[in-house]
Amino acid sequence: MTLQVGDRLPPATLVKVTPDGPDQIATEDYFAGRKIALFSVPGAFTPTCSARHLPGFVDQAEAFAAKGVDEVACTAVNDAFVLAAWAKAGDATDKVTMLADGNADFASAIGLTMDGSAYGMGTRSQRYAMLVNDGVVEALHVEQPGEFRVSSAEHLLSTI
Repeated sequence: MTLQVGDRLPPATLVKVTPDGPDQIATEDYFAGRKIALFSVPGAFTPTCSARHLPGFVDQAEAFAAKGVDEVACTAVNDAFVLAAWAKAGDATDKVTMLADGNADFASAIGLTMDGSAYGMGTRSQRYAMLVNDGVVEALHVEQPGEFRVSSAEHLLSTI
C-alpha cells in the first residue's frame, strides 16, 4: 500500500555517514517531534537529480527553515558513502541531510519503489517530496515517471 497524507511513517532504518562512520537511523527516532522536508531521488549523481532536484533543496534550505521546517533530508537507494559524496559535490553538506536507503527497505515500506532495471539500476525509489511532522505525513507529492514538477523544493514550499 502506498503511503498517504495523514499516515505515520513506518519503522525503517536509514543510514547516514558521520565523522565516526556510518550511523543507522531509525525513522521512529529521526522524525519524532520534528518537522522534516524529505525528498527522494531515483539515484545520486543522475542527471535530473543532480542538475535540478538536489540544487533546488539546497537553494531553498533557508526558506524551509523560515516556514518552521527543522531539517531538509534526502533519501535514495544508494549507499551512505555515495550520498555523502553527492552532498559534497552538490554543496549540500550543511543544508541537506543524506539518508541512504541502500536496500530500498524504506521505499518498499512506504510503497514508493520503481523498477529501474531497464537502466541497470534495479529497484529504486520513486521521485517525491513530502513534509513529515512528528512522524506523520502532512504533504506528499509523487512524480509521474519521467517528470520533475511536484517534487521540487519550490512546489513543496508552496504547499506549506
